[in-house]
Amino acid sequence: MSNDTMHDLSIKIQAQEEEANKLLLELSQLQNSNYVLKEDEKTQVASSLEAENAKLTYQSIHLERAIERETEKYQTSNNLINFSNGMVNICSELTNQFKCAISDAFPDVTNLPVNVQVSQNEKFGDFQCNSAMAISGILKANGTNMPPRKVAEAIISKLVDNVLIESTSIAGPGFINIKLQNSFLECALTDMLVNGVHLSHSKRDSGKVVIDYSSPNIAKEMHVGHLRSTIIGDCLANLFEFYGHEVLRINHVGDWGTQFGMLIAHLMDKFPNYKEVSPPISDLQAFYKESKKRFDNEEDFKKRAYGCVVKLQSLDSDFIKAWNLICDVSRKEFQLIYNRLNITNLVERGESFYHDRMPKVVKEIESKGLMVEEDGRKLLFPEGLGYPLTVVKSDGGFTYDTSDLATIKQRLHDENGKILIYVVDCGQSSHFEGIFTAAKALGWWDSAKARVEHVGFGVVLGEDRKKFKTRSGDTVRLVDLLNEGLKRSGEKLIEKGRDKELTEDELKATQAAVAYGCVKYADLCHNRINDYVFSFDKMLDDRGNTAAYLLYAYTRIRSISRKAGVSEEELNVASKKFQESGGVSFLNHAKEIKLAKCILRFPEILQRVCDDLTPHILCDFMYELSTTFTEFYDNCYCIEKDKASGEVKKVHMNRLLLCEATSSVMDAGFKILGLRTVEKM
Repeated sequence: MSNDTMHDLSIKIQAQEEEANKLLLELSQLQNSNYVLKEDEKTQVASSLEAENAKLTYQSIHLERAIERETEKYQTSNNLINFSNGMVNICSELTNQFKCAISDAFPDVTNLPVNVQVSQNEKFGDFQCNSAMAISGILKANGTNMPPRKVAEAIISKLVDNVLIESTSIAGPGFINIKLQNSFLECALTDMLVNGVHLSHSKRDSGKVVIDYSSPNIAKEMHVGHLRSTIIGDCLANLFEFYGHEVLRINHVGDWGTQFGMLIAHLMDKFPNYKEVSPPISDLQAFYKESKKRFDNEEDFKKRAYGCVVKLQSLDSDFIKAWNLICDVSRKEFQLIYNRLNITNLVERGESFYHDRMPKVVKEIESKGLMVEEDGRKLLFPEGLGYPLTVVKSDGGFTYDTSDLATIKQRLHDENGKILIYVVDCGQSSHFEGIFTAAKALGWWDSAKARVEHVGFGVVLGEDRKKFKTRSGDTVRLVDLLNEGLKRSGEKLIEKGRDKELTEDELKATQAAVAYGCVKYADLCHNRINDYVFSFDKMLDDRGNTAAYLLYAYTRIRSISRKAGVSEEELNVASKKFQESGGVSFLNHAKEIKLAKCILRFPEILQRVCDDLTPHILCDFMYELSTTFTEFYDNCYCIEKDKASGEVKKVHMNRLLLCEATSSVMDAGFKILGLRTVEKM
């Protein structure tokens, strides 16, 4: 057979293979109902069917929405509030009710605003719907003049009778005041007492959460600058776990880079037998300073340090061993801090974890034609950013941009993270803006499918309102700060005579709970965006919005049922009886009702923290709950005693259960904030 014939056959076979592949693809598309007809294939009938299909799809979507709306109406109008997912977010339920009413009142206008919030003054009710004025403006823009009060009246007329709302009224130019039904409060409260304090996201809001926090540098001690990231990140991780998410807590330690060259070179000089005998490095900070001094002053040492970096990055086994020894010493020091602060389940994934992924990221950017070379550097200019990311330096090395691009891709794709949170100081805002913008431009991140956020925070200030430093001007070591807190907490407890009331073990547990709790709470109770002043005197004060006050209030509430001689089992039995009766006669006194309303706001508060990633909202609620409880306790006797003998004459079980409900919510709040509680204080 001639070469020409062979060539012709080869071309025919190739064409047939292409045609076969094309047919297989079309068959697959037909099976999956996503085959698109080409223009020349479309007949008049096909075009008609396609148009009819689009129309039916549109109608189907609207029908589904209508069914969903009618279901919501039916449930609330027939006392079918669903407690199966835990406590009910009352504000969210009311928002759904008003959304339906507004949609029914103004069916010709879509996407009208729905604004329901807690009333600022209890005289005007429990909640307010403040949508009327905004809707009036929108209607006017569409050619319909309707004053806000008339809008409010139209909305109220479409509200269905339901288990939540007892009454509504219109105030001022159109504010709708909402009063809740006591029967709903009683049902919700007794359900919480029987089934516990729990809640969960709906299926559409669930998914894996990846939180990056703490992130100290290997061979350096943790300092006060690491405090905020560690505390805020741990709190947010606790929150998402409370909702039932799978949470991956990542400690993105600084364990790679040129500084390890000088550390390894110094290790080899100081401990030449490091491969056989583990070096006794007790003070890694001093070790780091020694190596840095040599790097700055000894030219020969500097050259060897750069050579060590090359060997490390080429994964030479001797250099990897030296690197691991240095990392292990740091890990042990970090863990001592984490143990004291009760920081658990942190998975270490340092910069070294992404080392092999960075070249692949560079290749992908180049293959997409997005890399720009400039002065020997390789740059990425994501659309809309305004400044480039440096992906490769002029010497061929990678940068933080490269590392963080590899990081975000791994977390979105390999981990399948649906919520990615980076808890890093506000100074890194522009860096993360660049990384997130690049991830979108490269097609890695679709903001409709995953939430990616930088949770920034301000700096810790001293009482002179300057950056928190030691008297000598050095950065405050975290271990020194915690030791000082422990010392002051112990002194405060002894000053109040607690050493005479508590056993030695109880005093020790209380001292640690107060010390570390106060350090955490002092950070979390401020808006994270702001700087805050670190003051032991203020944070250990047992008055005002402090951990010391809240922990003391919690122990006092927990002691009430003990003083009444009522066991936990008896409380459980009483809860079930009230639940079976539908909560009848559970709430009678005005202060009982006020406390119940405050307790039941817990899901709404947690939703706000989830939305804004701001733990201070939870701290404010905890303080409000504690002060509301004090108001209740001062006005409503839980137990009545004989004045002469001191014996318990009467126990008001419904009020004891309110105490139990309050302490249960506080306990859940403390767990989310990362504070340890004690039974006695």
